[in-house]
Amino acid sequence: MAEFLEIVMIVSFGISWPMNVMKSYKARTTKGKSLAFILLILFGYVAGITSKFVNESYMANIGQKWYVLFFYVLNFIMVSADLCLYVRNYRLDKQRMIEEEVSL
Repeated sequence: MAEFLEIVMIVSFGISWPMNVMKSYKARTTKGKSLAFILLILFGYVAGITSKFVNESYMANIGQKWYVLFFYVLNFIMVSADLCLYVRNYRLDKQRMIEEEVSL
């Protein structure tokens, strides 16, 4: 039951992250985003992935339970994409600010 609930949590997050990445891509701004939050989520996924590798019972059955680790890694990749978009959007915000100063 615990594994099922963990999978539900990971899949729920997995559905949310692509929507968040698309929103970041379309918004082209960092307004409403938190770099600290993104980094904290990434840290959490690293901890979750690491916990799977150090769990002997999980590793003994990884052939049957590989999908749990797969979703952790997939979510980590999506959050990393959001981090990359944050950096892009930060640069766009900075460029817009410079252009506004020049036009004044």
